[in-house]
Amino acid sequence: MRRRSLLAACSAHAVHDGLTDVIYVLLPLWQLQFGLSFAQVGLLRGAYSGVMASMQLLASRAAKRWGRGRLLVGGTALVGVAYLCVGLADGLPLLLLALMLGGLGASTQHPLASSMVSDTFEAGGGVKEALSQYNFAGDIGKMLIPALVGVLLTVVSWRTSVTLMGLLGLAAAGLLGWLIAARGVPASRLKKAPKVSAGNGSVGGLRALLVTGILDSAVRMGFLTFLPFLLTSKGAGTAGIGLALALLFVGGAFGKLLCGYLGARIGMMKTVWLTESATALLIVLVVYLPLTSMMVMLPLLGLALNGTSSVLYGVVPELSNADKREHAFALFYTGTIGGGALAPVLFGRLGDATGIPVAVMTLAAILLLTLPLAWCVQRGLDRNSGLSQSQA
Repeated sequence: MRRRSLLAACSAHAVHDGLTDVIYVLLPLWQLQFGLSFAQVGLLRGAYSGVMASMQLLASRAAKRWGRGRLLVGGTALVGVAYLCVGLADGLPLLLLALMLGGLGASTQHPLASSMVSDTFEAGGGVKEALSQYNFAGDIGKMLIPALVGVLLTVVSWRTSVTLMGLLGLAAAGLLGWLIAARGVPASRLKKAPKVSAGNGSVGGLRALLVTGILDSAVRMGFLTFLPFLLTSKGAGTAGIGLALALLFVGGAFGKLLCGYLGARIGMMKTVWLTESATALLIVLVVYLPLTSMMVMLPLLGLALNGTSSVLYGVVPELSNADKREHAFALFYTGTIGGGALAPVLFGRLGDATGIPVAVMTLAAILLLTLPLAWCVQRGLDRNSGLSQSQA
């Protein structure tokens, strides 16, 4: 049960995240073909993430009626259909609609798969470690699928590449259907764990966690949107952009795995301070380094850039009631992915006005705001822990 549930969740995360981030490889090609501004480029990226974020709360509610398994399989299939539609788009409006359809399908994955992992592993322990593996799988997808498309683009058109990605999405839906059908995962919890207090400490900590996640996600999505154009300005081609993203996501994958375990060992606040400070510094260096040095540094940047999110995800169960955990995950993902959806649009306008280097430096400065917020989250965790001990 535990192993099959984790495998299903990890498979869904890998495919969904890979198909989400392959958009970064395609953005420069769409800009050239359709004559887009940076703001319109940001709108394309934001449309997918925006719909994905806005529909997650609805997906968590629908899962109680239709079941996690059905909704997760159906959402994955819808992403595959959306990419088939992207391959047929002949202009910005149709491309935008197809990406919004993909975001709708993708909205099912994060809240349902993560709560599936939390519920399955809570009884036997190891929730944070299992969520780290789940997040690690997502970055494996981010690493492999964009790199695959980068290679494909050297031999076939982008339309053929996205059509193949659509078929991949449909195949993944079939795999998920088989994994989940073999041992269904209920939408509700089989055993209720002791409730975590929903007092001011829990609520305040959850709010601070949400804002921290929003800022972290906004900076990450904004940086990833600008990265292909920053690479192009340094002389990288299409294959080079695909390689750069692969290097970044290799580091990100191990960052999510390692930082999840690090957070369980030294605490959330210390880990966030370490990763966010390192990310801000490395983002600044990216602007000034030549292409070769930048490529060498990208795995380290990916480790810090993506590692924070794994720590934040692991804190959600500690700050939410057991019977409202799915809703808490949906709320957290709605905020973080929503922040990531708005960032490309807002910073795209800034990039049009000031240029990419200034926009990227602004992202690094905003990231430092997460440091005091992490302290507020830690206070909520400490207060919650004290309440739980007093009730015991």
